[in-house]
Amino acid sequence: MSSENRMSALTWSLLLLLGLIWGGSFFFARIAVHYVPPFTLVLLRLSLAALALHLYLAGRFGVYEALRRHWWQFLLLGLINNAVPHTLLFVGQTQMGAGLASILNATTPIWTVLIGNQLTTDERLTSAKLAGCLTGLAGTVVLLAPSVTASASVPLWAVTLPILAAISYGFAAIYAKRFKGIAPPVIAVGQLTGSSLIMLPIALSMDQPWHLAMPPLTAIAAILGLALLSTAFAYILFFRIMALAGATNTSLVTLLVPPFAILLGFLFLGERLGFSEVAGMALIAAGLLILDGRVYTWLRGGARPGLTRPE
Repeated sequence: MSSENRMSALTWSLLLLLGLIWGGSFFFARIAVHYVPPFTLVLLRLSLAALALHLYLAGRFGVYEALRRHWWQFLLLGLINNAVPHTLLFVGQTQMGAGLASILNATTPIWTVLIGNQLTTDERLTSAKLAGCLTGLAGTVVLLAPSVTASASVPLWAVTLPILAAISYGFAAIYAKRFKGIAPPVIAVGQLTGSSLIMLPIALSMDQPWHLAMPPLTAIAAILGLALLSTAFAYILFFRIMALAGATNTSLVTLLVPPFAILLGFLFLGERLGFSEVAGMALIAAGLLILDGRVYTWLRGGARPGLTRPE
């Protein structure tokens, strides 16, 4: 296999960095939700990230023309890919740690496959994909099971919210396929702009943020990290990895986010995972690996589908 068909050390480093940054979003959110209501926190994350990306693009890629022509599509994508899932995650994280939220959110590819099978003709549910989905869903059930008991440390409604967020991300992934011919950075800034406009009246009416006390510096730093690092910079890094390694290899980041979120929660927030959470994470990771397909191909001694030329 030639070197151009393999992921380079640089690409792996960028992929690990992206996993750390997106894992950090759950860590930052867990800190910030103690001081800022979820609706306002979502607005701050989206609007600050949108502003940063607008400054980064500086009018390139025909961004303003794209916003004018596709404004309602960006509103819809921003609703289901930013406003709704971020709100669900932040409300859920008022009750749970960064690690558990990230594990539940890692089911996104599973829901994407199931939704794509129902809504599109190019996402057929093969036996391998079905096995991966069932394995991942079994892990989800294991994670939900402890919350059914009266003595649960995290209520069932809170554990359900990151799963609903993952389902929303799944619908967004299918809908985003309509944006062919538009530069990925424009799609990013378009949906962030649209979702910011959606969240503005909601946050103002629900939280009345002008009555909120000024959060401490740790919370302010967490908000900035959430918006500028885990959203704006993460989008830029994501597109860079896509250009270098293709969509298949970039999708490996899904497996990297929960370990980094768990590590950050353990080191700085004193979080610990119970047996059911570890077991659930293992099943979800196994499901994602089955969906990815490369491990099965390796075991058969065939070509390594994940390590291909950039797509």
